[in-house]
Amino acid sequence: MPVALRRLIVLVLNVATLVALAAGAVTLLSADGVIDAAEWVMLIGFLLATPWTVLGFWNAVIGLVLMHGPADPARSVYPYFSAGPAGRVRKLHSRTALTIFLRNEDPRPIFERIEAMRISLERTGLREHFRFFVLSDTSEPKIALAEEAEFKRFATVFADDDPMRPVYRRRVDNVGFKAGNVRDFLEQYGGDFEFYLPLDSDSVMSGDVMARLVATMESNPRFGILQSLVVGTPATSGFARIFQFGMRHGMRSFTMGASWWTADCGSYWGHNAVIRTGAFRDHCELPILPGRAPLGGHVLSHDQLEAVLMRRAGYEVRIVPVETQSYETSPPTLPEFAKRDLRWCQGNMQYWRFLRASGLMAISRFQILQAILMYMAPPAWIAMTIAATVKGVTGTFDPAYLQLGLGLFLTIFVLSIAPKLAGMIDVLATRGAVRAYGGPIRFLASALIEIPVSMLMAPIVAVYVSLFLVGLPFGRSVTWSGQNRDKLGVGWISAFKAMWPQTLLGFAMAAVLYAANPVALLWGAPFVAGLCLAVPFTVITASPGFGRMVARAGLFATPEESILPRVLRGLIPIEARPWRGIDARSSPMLPAAVPLTAKAEAGRR
Repeated sequence: MPVALRRLIVLVLNVATLVALAAGAVTLLSADGVIDAAEWVMLIGFLLATPWTVLGFWNAVIGLVLMHGPADPARSVYPYFSAGPAGRVRKLHSRTALTIFLRNEDPRPIFERIEAMRISLERTGLREHFRFFVLSDTSEPKIALAEEAEFKRFATVFADDDPMRPVYRRRVDNVGFKAGNVRDFLEQYGGDFEFYLPLDSDSVMSGDVMARLVATMESNPRFGILQSLVVGTPATSGFARIFQFGMRHGMRSFTMGASWWTADCGSYWGHNAVIRTGAFRDHCELPILPGRAPLGGHVLSHDQLEAVLMRRAGYEVRIVPVETQSYETSPPTLPEFAKRDLRWCQGNMQYWRFLRASGLMAISRFQILQAILMYMAPPAWIAMTIAATVKGVTGTFDPAYLQLGLGLFLTIFVLSIAPKLAGMIDVLATRGAVRAYGGPIRFLASALIEIPVSMLMAPIVAVYVSLFLVGLPFGRSVTWSGQNRDKLGVGWISAFKAMWPQTLLGFAMAAVLYAANPVALLWGAPFVAGLCLAVPFTVITASPGFGRMVARAGLFATPEESILPRVLRGLIPIEARPWRGIDARSSPMLPAAVPLTAKAEAGRR
């Protein structure tokens, strides 16, 4: 099907759904014949918050149909990429720089991941086509010394005259943040490499996947950026396990559907992607925005803008919507998740200035707007909820609203969790896939727990994003510094300091609604409960004991816990997968890039 027709179909589906939902909302709010001020706030908030949900629903539905319907996504979505054994690369004709970006983090686990990737590349027989560049923006002297020591240890396996001997470089000033670090690398070394592959400090990719992506770029000279799905590694943190379990099976159908219609205007996630060096250097430099930070100055979230600039230059940006042994780690606690989320939020709010940039494709402008609205939806939901509370306090809450209102709420709820439901159907419909997630009991129990946990977390996220957006015009900002990748535990006092706004708002709303009308409190319970439980939710999900409990039970398991891919061996502690027995049958949910036989896995054990 032509890409233009695909986009027209998606547009019609989304517009028709939004119109139907808006009509239902208007009918609900005008039940008494007039829409008052509070109801207008609810309606506007609804219209701002719903498009992202509707788009996610249709992406998931399209993706599920592609994966399990009569179509062949390998032909219609990613015909340029072979994920099976037949696509294994035997020869390359280019050189690729593997760039790892560091910033004030413990270097030992980072270099353990780099070493695992080096060994994986050695196994492909193509290591001479890749060179590691460790590009540090570390400002802490002690960490910098540790980085240098770890790099020297890593570099000892390379001969002194090896042209692909790794390079370590540290900037004294991290001007431009990560994008500035990339630009500095391109100016100094970019001319020596046809491609470069940016890796975050928590990234891991198998050598086979790197070679496949590079070979695909060699065969498609109009490709500017190419990447596949990035998934989380097995985790000991209970919070990380819950988060990446929901993301894991939900992202497959969502990304498949999105890739079907975005096609050559795909997204870029900033890491684990192969990029055409010359095109990126010449066309993707980000401007310094007028005004002072946080909304002016250097752009904090660079990836989506670089993708649309690459597309403006005539190069395609492609996503391979399948799992290919490309990994990252998930934040171990809710406060760490929030810190990363707010950094993305601040960066996306700088995108307003690019909506009118010259030469951009219509799809690219939509993607920029989508990135902005993604963080405008939470405050829209907050405004809706407060307006509904006002209706309850003023005594104008009519229980007769419940029938239509409950139907509307359930519709929105189903739309919002559609990617996860589609992911569950995908697992259930794929032969042997349930076994990869720990078996039917573990998978279904994990899925049934993860959805309500996500419901509790949603209002917590909505409040901290809303408060942050309110503070942005007044100079509130986040800093680009090291991240906690693996430290567990959040104390009750620390949790209260981080979550007191959510707690205060939750109990205040609960008290006001109950005093005004107990039925109104029942109506607001899905939202209020998450706010009231914000502190215990933060403490419990971050506790080592909770992580050990769910890991020992095999809850929220991902396919890598069933059979650990070779590139991850030595990186994943046994505490992340203690439930595994000696049965090591092959799993269809694992990437075909580096297949593992039962005999080989049993021998490893």
